[in-house]
Amino acid sequence: MKTAVVYYSMSGNCKFVAEQIAAVLQCDQIRVEPVKTYPDKGAKKFYWGGKSAIMGEKPELKPYEFNGDEYDCVIIGFPVWASNVTPPIRTFIAENDLSGKKIGAYACYMGGGGEKALEKLKKLLGKEQLDAQILLIDPLKNDSQEVRDRIREFCSKLEK
Repeated sequence: MKTAVVYYSMSGNCKFVAEQIAAVLQCDQIRVEPVKTYPDKGAKKFYWGGKSAIMGEKPELKPYEFNGDEYDCVIIGFPVWASNVTPPIRTFIAENDLSGKKIGAYACYMGGGGEKALEKLKKLLGKEQLDAQILLIDPLKNDSQEVRDRIREFCSKLEK
């Protein structure tokens, strides 16, 4: 089974988790990034990111390499913005047919809204359930054996 972990990361949390997953599953990592970057500090970060997420925006992405026909399993990783899926991931989903694939998802957050964001992701994907899901609170800062064990457990659900 060939797997890709597709993620957007602003502060490094989702990149960290993608690297952990790739180490366990020996899978490809595909980082998606918007052409126009979001502010990453202060009130502008929360205003523009939150507004974009709530409005369901789909920003243009920098070129990335993903051929869905090559993968049996796709893992989607994103930070939670205003209880929503981040716009770059929304664009990726709109641009790619993921039907018939095993889907896992992880969401990183510092506040709340992780469960709501995963529910919204399921709706975007047209799925009742994900094959595996995990919520992680600031995993880069809170890196511990417990966090790494939870990531390995998440991976093991996708290997079945």
